[in-house]
Amino acid sequence: MTKYTYIILFLTLFYLSGCATTGDLKALRSELNQRTDEKIASIYAELNEIKKNTAAMDSMRKGQANTVADLSDLRENLQQLRGQVETLKKDATLSSKKDEQLLDNIILRINFIENFLEIGNKNSSDASDKTGKSNGVSASAKDSAIKQDKEKAYSAAYQTFQEGFYSKARTEFQNFLAAYPDNEYSDNAQFWIGECYFFEKKYESAILEYEKVTKNYPNGNKVPYALLKQGLSFLKLGDKISAKLLLQEVIKNYPNTSQARIARSNLQEIK
Repeated sequence: MTKYTYIILFLTLFYLSGCATTGDLKALRSELNQRTDEKIASIYAELNEIKKNTAAMDSMRKGQANTVADLSDLRENLQQLRGQVETLKKDATLSSKKDEQLLDNIILRINFIENFLEIGNKNSSDASDKTGKSNGVSASAKDSAIKQDKEKAYSAAYQTFQEGFYSKARTEFQNFLAAYPDNEYSDNAQFWIGECYFFEKKYESAILEYEKVTKNYPNGNKVPYALLKQGLSFLKLGDKISAKLLLQEVIKNYPNTSQARIARSNLQEIK
């Protein structure tokens, strides 16, 4: 029974007993008004707190939106830089092996940064599991350990690739796919296998591995990269017809991208 109920009951008893005085009634009315005012003040305080929390959440959402926009701009800038470096590599004035190795190293660093951004993006998008609950709440310790092992294996393989040990990196990526098939990094791992062959100048093998990216992961974000690198690989082999078809496919299906710009640049040089 609430305090208000006690007051009303007490007031009723006074009326029934005929003993209530004017002073008693005034005292009861005053206490009731005071408690009502206190309750209203408490409600207003709770409303103000809710407004503050809502404002804080809105500010946080805006901050997250700005961060996503910044990351998108950074990815686009990296893709443009990659296109410029690829074009520069085809410049006839770069005849020395040292110049070519320098540009290869720049591309490797771009790959590393892009890969890092992709990991961050995928982790953030996987913040909840299939039931909609936070992984930190619902995932078992075993699942968490598997996820950590998977990310560690992928990062280690990519680090090996970034250091230029292509044969070893290729094996590590292949082992990664064997141990963790059909995961969120599968298309990336398959693409880097193709890249390992490409940087080893084993263009026939690279073409086959890039083909697996487009066939096995058609909805992945590495498809335009794989098509472009397939075209460049055919170009390295002197097969201009196949190269031209693939580069045209990139331009048609992925317009206004850095891959399309690189494809156009290479198409202009095909005679």
